[in-house]
Amino acid sequence: MQNYKKVIIAFSFLLLFGFISILKAYPQFVEQYYSNGLYVFISKLSRYVFGWVPFSVGDIFYTLAGIYLIRWLIVNRKRMIKDTINWLLDIGATLSIAYFAFHILWAFNYYRQPLNKSLNIKADYNTEQLISFTERLISKSNRVHNELAIHDTIKIEFPYTKAEIFNKVQNGYQTLSEVYPHLNYERKSLKKSIYSLPLTYMGFSGYLNPFTNEAQVNGLIATYKFPTTSCHEAAHQMGYAAENEANFIGSLAAIHNDDLYFKYSGYTFGLRYCLAEIYKRDPEVYEKLLPTINKGILKNYQEVKDFWQSYENPLEPIFETTFDNFLKANNQSAGMKSYSYVVALLVNYYDDKAL
Repeated sequence: MQNYKKVIIAFSFLLLFGFISILKAYPQFVEQYYSNGLYVFISKLSRYVFGWVPFSVGDIFYTLAGIYLIRWLIVNRKRMIKDTINWLLDIGATLSIAYFAFHILWAFNYYRQPLNKSLNIKADYNTEQLISFTERLISKSNRVHNELAIHDTIKIEFPYTKAEIFNKVQNGYQTLSEVYPHLNYERKSLKKSIYSLPLTYMGFSGYLNPFTNEAQVNGLIATYKFPTTSCHEAAHQMGYAAENEANFIGSLAAIHNDDLYFKYSGYTFGLRYCLAEIYKRDPEVYEKLLPTINKGILKNYQEVKDFWQSYENPLEPIFETTFDNFLKANNQSAGMKSYSYVVALLVNYYDDKAL
C-alpha cells in the first residue's frame, strides 16, 4: 500500500509536466487566475509569515534540507543496491512534491502573458528610437549625478546601510502603484542571503526563494547596485518571473523612488542596458556616446565590473550556463541574454513620458 502511494506521487510528475505544457498555450488564463488571482494571496501570506524574521528562513530551510539529503543518502546507500526500485520511488516522490510546490507557490508565473501586453506598450523598436532614448537617458543620468556629486568625475558613494536601502524599496513601488495598482508592494520580505559568498562565486546578485517568497540579495555586492537589485527581487516576489521583466520593473521602481540615490541607481541601470544594445547594433555610435557620459557614472560601472572580476573562477560559467538553461526550460527562450526586451520595454514605456 505504501509503495502504491509512492508510485502515484512519483508519476504525478508526468501529469503535472503535461499540464504545464498545455498551460503554456494559455498565458491569459495564467495571468488572470494565477498571477493576478491565487498567487497574489499566496505571496502576501508568505511575506506576512516570513517577512518579519530578521534572517533568511529560506536559506535555513535549504541548509537543513541539504543536511537531511546527505544523511539520507548515507543511511540508504546500501538500500540503493538491494532495493533499487523503492529507493528510486522515494526520490521520485520527493522530487514530484517539490516540483508541484515550486509551481503552485511561484513558478506558474513563468507562463503568464508578456509584460508589454499588460502595460499595453510595444515590444519592438528601431535603432533610431534606441539612440534617441539613450541620449535622453544619458542627459538625465548626468543631471542626477551632478546633483549628488561635487564634480562629474566623482563616483557616487551611497550614504545608506544595506538595511536602510531595503526599507526604502517600497517607496518607489508605492508611486508606481498609483498608475499600476498591481505593482503595489505590501509587506516587504527583503533579506541578505547567508550564502552571499557562494552566490558571488556563482555570479549571482540575488534570488527569490519560491518556497518562502523571501527576496534574497547578495550582501557583498556594491551598495550602488543594492537599490536596483532589491527592486528587481521585489518584482519577482510580485510574480514577474522573467528576468528581463523583473529588470525593467526594478529599474522603474528605483527611478520612481523619492530618494535621489535610488533614482541614480535606476537611471544608470537602464542606461547600461541601452549602451550594451547600441554597442551590438552600431559600435561607432557607442564610441561617440561614451564620452558624453559623466566619468563618475563610468566609475560606478567599473566598480561593479571590478567586483565581479575579483571573484571570477572556473566554476562560474558552469553555474551561469545551468541557470541559463533553467530559464530557457521555463518559457524564457532568451535565457539570461535578454537585454533587447528590457530595452524595448524602457524605450516604449518612455516614448510619451518625461524621464
